[in-house]
Amino acid sequence: MFENQYNELSTRIKEGNKCILLTCLTFHNERQGTITEKAILTEEQVLQKQFPACDETYEEMRCSLEDGKIHISKIEQNKAILIEPFFPKPRLVIFGGGHIAKPLSEFASRIGFSVTVIDDRPIFANDLRFPEADKVICESFEKSFDLIGFRKSDFIVIITRGHRHDGVVLREILRHNFSYVGMIGSKRRVTAMKEELLQEGYSKERLDFVKAPIGIDISAVTPDEIGISIVSQLILYKNKSNVERFGKDYSHPEFDTEVNREFSIPSQMPRALITILSSKGSVPRKAGAKMAAYYDGRTSGSIGGGCSEAGVMTKAKNLMLDKGFLIEHIDMTGDVAESEGMVCGGVMEVLIEAF
Repeated sequence: MFENQYNELSTRIKEGNKCILLTCLTFHNERQGTITEKAILTEEQVLQKQFPACDETYEEMRCSLEDGKIHISKIEQNKAILIEPFFPKPRLVIFGGGHIAKPLSEFASRIGFSVTVIDDRPIFANDLRFPEADKVICESFEKSFDLIGFRKSDFIVIITRGHRHDGVVLREILRHNFSYVGMIGSKRRVTAMKEELLQEGYSKERLDFVKAPIGIDISAVTPDEIGISIVSQLILYKNKSNVERFGKDYSHPEFDTEVNREFSIPSQMPRALITILSSKGSVPRKAGAKMAAYYDGRTSGSIGGGCSEAGVMTKAKNLMLDKGFLIEHIDMTGDVAESEGMVCGGVMEVLIEAF
């Protein structure tokens, strides 16, 4: 049940879409009830109002797509719609597969970027050299542009092996809008290229958007250090606008591919999907974290581990045979935390779904 929706969610995310998962809940009491429907909407479908819902619910959907948080829209006295946002990983496109690209790809992948590497030399553009990259393209830079499928949300890093190749890539990149563009090079080399492009008719505003020389100045020398300086700047541009708009509690919503894959496949074994709806204080995982729990004790993903997770697992197992949902309150503060041997000091609201 609902496997098609989780398959569709995975597909839409891979296509680069922001999505929301709607779960229609009917409450039998304050914290328990049945699940009547699930639906996937892309950001475009939300704008087009392709799901039968009131204006207030659509406003909650739009807020969820902006702030990255789970929202609940009450539609009747005993009915509500759970709105969960899912965003694709920000994509980093690295032009050039040389000595800086390798640590940059590793570090960027570790902090949540989907990485694409392009180089025209087979020895530098292969999966063995970049195992963490989602895509490695071995092609001339001129021909690679049509293979990428540029998105406005992309982050672009230009670190090719020479001035001529940098120019080829930058001229194409300036034709598009991106979240970030950075190009390596000395101040002298960068200034000369910008002057050349100004003479060709490119605007100063567009050229000033390019971070060149690239990275945050940490007096980096080695390839690893330069990679760290670039990644630091990527983090800044990835988070800055959202933090300025929504505060420091903004977080890019998680998309646990493993847990989603579990629920994309039918199972004969009873199971439950467990999601942190909200959290306050010091907790091991934040809102949006998920885990799959099976009747035989198997799990996938995590909502934090320890005694808190064990207690939720017991509630989940009891729900699996009856189906439906349960909202569980977990207290990890004061005497409760101390008695359970917990080192945290917060509270969580957790949704358990069995379907």
